[in-house]
Amino acid sequence: MTAPGAFWHGVEVDARTGDFSLAYDLEDALLWFETLEGTGVEGIMAKPLRSAYKAGRVWAKVRHADTVDATVVGYTGTARHPKALAVRLPDGRVALPQRLTTALASVVGPRLVPQAGRVFTKAGDAVLEVVAGTTRHAVVSVMRLR
Repeated sequence: MTAPGAFWHGVEVDARTGDFSLAYDLEDALLWFETLEGTGVEGIMAKPLRSAYKAGRVWAKVRHADTVDATVVGYTGTARHPKALAVRLPDGRVALPQRLTTALASVVGPRLVPQAGRVFTKAGDAVLEVVAGTTRHAVVSVMRLR
């Protein structure tokens, strides 16, 4: 967490409130994104330069995330057509990724095996590549089956 009025590369940042300066240049924005990752700043907001704020999802929020391997520990729906998965991340946390696409569900489904009323996978059989957010609003998204 940074103190109010702290500076990184000429950018005043207050991680408690999320207030900081604007970047008018993509290179500056990318530098800030990389430099501020460990300071409590979750990411950056991106928008067209002349765009005014409008309610809804007009601006893009870019948060820090890592690509990691995760093991399937459960699912919703049926084994043949899972709707969503529960995955164990490398740090031991169990996360509920966003809903599976039909294409991913058709690839992952055949690897899921129910056992005595509780859902497990065969040891090491369903390992997924996921993008896991590294901030307080960490979103996990399944990318592909390994």
